Amino acid sequence: MRVLAALSGGVDSAVAAARAVDAGHEVVGVHMALTRNRAQTRSGSRGCCSIEDSADARWAAQILGIPFYVWDLSEEFEERVVADFLDEYRAGRTPNPCVRCNERVKFDALLERALALGFDAVATGHYARLSGGASSGRPGDTEGLTLRRAVDAAKDQSYVLAVSGREGLARALFPLGDAPSKAQVRSEAESRGLPVASKPDSYDICFVADGDTRGFLTRSLGASEGTMVSPDGEVLGTHQGYFGFTVGQRKGLGLSRPAEDGRPRYVIETRPATNEVVVGPEELLSRTAVDGDGLVLLADPEPLTTGPDTGGTDSDGSPAVGWQEASVQVRAHGRPVPARVRVDAAQGLLHADLATPLRGVAAGQSLVIYGGDDGDQVLAQATVASEQSPSHAVA
Repeated sequence: MRVLAALSGGVDSAVAAARAVDAGHEVVGVHMALTRNRAQTRSGSRGCCSIEDSADARWAAQILGIPFYVWDLSEEFEERVVADFLDEYRAGRTPNPCVRCNERVKFDALLERALALGFDAVATGHYARLSGGASSGRPGDTEGLTLRRAVDAAKDQSYVLAVSGREGLARALFPLGDAPSKAQVRSEAESRGLPVASKPDSYDICFVADGDTRGFLTRSLGASEGTMVSPDGEVLGTHQGYFGFTVGQRKGLGLSRPAEDGRPRYVIETRPATNEVVVGPEELLSRTAVDGDGLVLLADPEPLTTGPDTGGTDSDGSPAVGWQEASVQVRAHGRPVPARVRVDAAQGLLHADLATPLRGVAAGQSLVIYGGDDGDQVLAQATVASEQSPSHAVA
């Protein structure tokens, strides 16, 4: 196959490209330039858009003996990731920009260009396992396609990849999915003579150059004084913008006095319409049900034959479907919790009843459903909806 390997400048993408070469593919390397003003991009390899990365990617390609190009995707990144990030916070939701980047740039935009140039698939350094599609030599074929957690659970990135859907994943290769550890990947890079073998991992939001997300939001959205209130409406303090707070946050609230019972307070809710931040005790963060929209199915749902939805129908009149036994994850490295999941494919909705409460669920988060024989297969993805009442259902 003709494979376009995305070279970020890090060790993971370099080894992934090397493995694609070893597999006998015709590989071409490309570095995605995502930042418009490179002078403002952080250095020291803290993010995936650092100044050193393009040179490191080119160096890796030279060692691998593959052609190399730099593609300017800064406009797509600005419009599809950064603008979305700001819009979501403006609306009082908590987005994951890495999820949006994988969906709208690293797959949509990259794959669009790759297919136009005659490539069969794209290879990246993500840690996840794929079967079917390009990984089985059938690029574009979604029949039997499955996405699973990586062998190295600590590095697993299936959570951020789930939103890519079957069509995008059918053209993807993740050569590191079976890597036992990041240490092994670094060792392999060193043995191959790749100069990025000891390069630090990237972290933080790549387009927030100084790592100060609240400062970035304030500069972008503008400071606006609002109130910090208790669940019953008592004014406890002020803040400079509801968008600077996320559900579940404990530190940095700026409250001058503790709660009467001495217990810590957490952000329970943000209210964009009134610029209020609601804070309260930890137990108010727990949810026993969660709803999502923008449904992406990566496996066919099953009839729900037991439980309260027995005999129910969805919006198109079809029987209730979903997964009787699954698990729900709402953060990239969050704890999955057992759940019974119902989906309405016609409306693109998902409802999950949780076997154990989930803490700090926020609208805008990516909601990923896992299941299968080993519990590591991605079944579906949705975005946490603003309505989080346990009594809310998708019917």
